Amino acid sequence: YNVFVNAGAGAERTRGNNGTWNGLDRRRYEMNVSQIMCKMIAYSQGNHHDINHLMKVYAYARTIGVCEGVSRREQEIIEIAAILHDIACPLCREKYGNTNGKYQEKEGTVLAREFLADCGLPEDMAERIVYLVGHHHTLTDVDGMDYQILIEADYLVNADESHYSQENIRHTMETVFRTATGISLLQSAFLDFSIP
Repeated sequence: YNVFVNAGAGAERTRGNNGTWNGLDRRRYEMNVSQIMCKMIAYSQGNHHDINHLMKVYAYARTIGVCEGVSRREQEIIEIAAILHDIACPLCREKYGNTNGKYQEKEGTVLAREFLADCGLPEDMAERIVYLVGHHHTLTDVDGMDYQILIEADYLVNADESHYSQENIRHTMETVFRTATGISLLQSAFLDFSIP
């Protein structure tokens, strides 16, 4: 499935004097992220659970990144990493009989690198995305806001899908979550049930 035919032809990343998006810049960004989303949905071969999971993680990651005010480049990395973070799940189910996080990280780096090869991303950006895919279940040595946001977004979705206990959620909020937005979303979705 190739959605990159004529993708952003002639578009270059430029920056206005005040750091805002210009028309070409925003279009290139939206095309890359949207086209990678379409490619990943096709890659998922109709597995609705996997597709719905990646869409939810993407939505949380996008929301956290925007609310935390990350740079445009970092936002793009966050969103693409969120789309690809579980790329290894189908292979892990087949090869290992489960989707253990360590297996996902091991297999995901190779698959993400192959997946991104024809997506037209700068090499350093693609490598950062591959790194995040290969570490998204490792909660130590988190080395950037993009990494932190991916962990928080994935946890928000997993807490719902796997029915985590209130104790688990509170513990993770206190020991893993770092962004004000991620903490607020976790509290709103799982811990703060008071109705005004």
